[in-house]
Amino acid sequence: IIFSRFFFFSNMSIVVDKHTQFVLNLDKQRDTFEYWVTEHLRMSGMYWGLGSLWLLKTQSQMDLEAVAELVLKCQNQDGGFGGFVGHDSHLLYTLSAVQLLMLSGALDRLDKEKTISFILPLQKEDGSFSGDSWGEVDTRFSYCALSALSLLGALHRTDVEKAVQFVMRCQAWDSGFGVVPGAESHCGQIFCCVG
Repeated sequence: IIFSRFFFFSNMSIVVDKHTQFVLNLDKQRDTFEYWVTEHLRMSGMYWGLGSLWLLKTQSQMDLEAVAELVLKCQNQDGGFGGFVGHDSHLLYTLSAVQLLMLSGALDRLDKEKTISFILPLQKEDGSFSGDSWGEVDTRFSYCALSALSLLGALHRTDVEKAVQFVMRCQAWDSGFGVVPGAESHCGQIFCCVG
């Protein structure tokens, strides 16, 4: 039965136009409650949407200049990015912002040094990264910091060896990875830790 289900899905085709229109229409539903209560997720949502369009090879249907302009408006004085204009900086949104600027062809408009200066101090003595100035530690933040620094050509400016050691301490008894040492493993964390 598993094989027959896989065979069924492998013969399906993606209706590219429908998927593209779904993504493009997400920002047009501004009169809904859901649109406004998810404002803090806007940066990551834009990344997921634009990433989807790239996979569908329809990214040219999105206004890439408008994406870049909005992303740059979300950068704060500390160099990091919030989930939307006026939101506090966080590594999650900073990585999404860097990725969006790359996908939009606008990475050259970013003050890279300012962004790098936001990320570097978030590494703790044990090699972990906090997501923001409040200090929460999570292996997702290690992934975000190292990915953003790599995309910005500054990976060599952080202690990668300590970061790897921290991630390895987060490996659980079942060989998966958790958010911190001793935490249960989770597939999302596994992606972040081996990604």
